[in-house]
Amino acid sequence: MRRDKSLCGPSLPSAAVDRRVSLRLVRRASVQASGEVTGQYVPEDEEFQVDAQEFEDLDNVDEEIDDEDYAVDLEALEEEAKVSVREFSRSLSQELKVEDQKNDLKEIHGRKLRRKSTAGNIPDRLLPKVTIVGRPNVGKSALFNRLVGGNKAIVVDEPGVTRDRLYGRSFWGDYEFLVVDTGGVLTMSKTQADVMEELSITTTIGMEGIPLATREAAVAKMPSMIERQASVAMEESSVIIFLVDGQAGLTAADVEMADWLRKSYSHKCIILAVNKCESPRKGITQTSEFWSLGFEPLPISAISGTGTGKLLDLVCSGLRKIEGSEDLDDENYVPAIAIVGRPNVGKSSILNALVGEDRAIVSPVSGTTRDAIDTEFTGPDGQKFQLIDTAGIRRRTSVASSGSTTEALSVNRAFRAIRRSDVVALVIEAMACITEQDCRIADRIEREGKGCLVVVNKWDTIPNKNQQTATYYEQDVREKLRILGWAPIVYSTAIAGHSVEKIIVAASMVEKERSRRLSTATLNQVVQEAVAFKSPPRSRGGRRGRVYYCTQ
Repeated sequence: MRRDKSLCGPSLPSAAVDRRVSLRLVRRASVQASGEVTGQYVPEDEEFQVDAQEFEDLDNVDEEIDDEDYAVDLEALEEEAKVSVREFSRSLSQELKVEDQKNDLKEIHGRKLRRKSTAGNIPDRLLPKVTIVGRPNVGKSALFNRLVGGNKAIVVDEPGVTRDRLYGRSFWGDYEFLVVDTGGVLTMSKTQADVMEELSITTTIGMEGIPLATREAAVAKMPSMIERQASVAMEESSVIIFLVDGQAGLTAADVEMADWLRKSYSHKCIILAVNKCESPRKGITQTSEFWSLGFEPLPISAISGTGTGKLLDLVCSGLRKIEGSEDLDDENYVPAIAIVGRPNVGKSSILNALVGEDRAIVSPVSGTTRDAIDTEFTGPDGQKFQLIDTAGIRRRTSVASSGSTTEALSVNRAFRAIRRSDVVALVIEAMACITEQDCRIADRIEREGKGCLVVVNKWDTIPNKNQQTATYYEQDVREKLRILGWAPIVYSTAIAGHSVEKIIVAASMVEKERSRRLSTATLNQVVQEAVAFKSPPRSRGGRRGRVYYCTQ
């Protein structure tokens, strides 16, 4: 049966119509996408006009094909489609390039803001201080690590780990300040046995060779020295964070310490923070009983960070804002000197003698220092240094056999202090001279590539000294410590303050030699002498390597 052409319309080649319709749709989609990317707005009336025009053109396709005997210029259509796609790609690439430039500018601006806020152009001595106090094992060191952002303080689930003052920079918003971690403060209402048990102090470990009377005296002084360190930190601070344990509840020690803070430091901003309140719902219940202390309790969690934002807001409300100005000292580079050695050789005594105050606790008890204590120091010539007092380093087998996690972490902090220092002062005991453990520590210093000086402490204990004693002693040290044969040797008595200033002079000399730049000619001469002494190894092909030149 034959269809009527007037009813069904002219017959069209379907392939030609589909191809033309597809090209027009591609063109229209490309123009629309280009306008969306470039941000151009197409009114609805114009869009409808374009649609009507396109449908009208499609209605006339049949007549055009009949008139031209079904001849379609496919090459022209393909060229037109390519031009449209090329224009769309060019506009899209240009827009993406502009967007990337905007993102780069935003990222650079953000980096500048972060660098400006954390540049640390204000010296530590001018920053306001925030001290964390409380009884032992309430989470002061965990909160300290949370505020300063790191793992600077040793955190172990046992009381009496922290003993000395530990400083760290922190900032919140536009405020920058120093956070001070302190040891647990014990009240005098406890007996001596209770104090020793709560602080985990023993009279046997680390006390070999010390008379019993000296042991008991050292143990009796330990709580008072820890409390003195906390008192010094609270005296120099602007804000005091009184930390209590929400899980343990209110104790008599908390009540007594709250009364002490209210009487002695009522002129300072005191914030009562209830730690170990991980759940916000339970935190309200846990803090209810602490209202009786006379301060408004704030539930926080030092481990998870819950409530620390509100705590920092309260801290900043009690601080004065310090603006960085041009008349402040620019501390571009401050050499770091790490004081390391075996336990009980006088490292903390050297630190106290240099800074002129009781910066660290000094006791005959071996292992008194736990954390790495950073202290700013200005030499006689105005040169600034950063002194790092470290814990005593025992042999690995001794640390492992003791089973003390605290001692293992302390030794780890000492090794980290060597790694981040510029000059290392290896302290040895005069009577013991060089031991096997001293050689191990010296080897560690050499492997880290640090400058070093040997400090012979307790020089006053050497009997019958004469003019030749130091010469013979130095020969003995050089022979036993050959790996550090280039290191200068300083003799001192830190507990009496004798010759401690020579330590800074020698450390400054070592630091200058370590940072000195050598010319290319000097380095090439040294390399040539080394190659002449021992030729480079041969390759698999039998050819020796060549060293052309050396530069620093």
